[in-house]
Amino acid sequence: MKKHKLLQKLLSGSKNIRFSEAVSCAKAFGFELSRITGDHHIYVHPQVPELVNLQDVDGKAKPYQIKELLEIIERHNLHMEDRE
Repeated sequence: MKKHKLLQKLLSGSKNIRFSEAVSCAKAFGFELSRITGDHHIYVHPQVPELVNLQDVDGKAKPYQIKELLEIIERHNLHMEDRE
């Protein structure tokens, strides 16, 4: 899925977001996997003090974590990187 279509899907508030889609979106905005603790995947960004926590629950991402990711992206005015 193209990055911008994926972002639109996340912004639509869909409760049916795959974990892999959430990870792709985080990476598109420059987040990198820092560590995995249990089922918590912790992502960091060099310009953002907050951590992004994503969990894989039966292949789906938790809706509240998607919301937190989008809020961090907006709060820090992050932009998608141009790499596909």
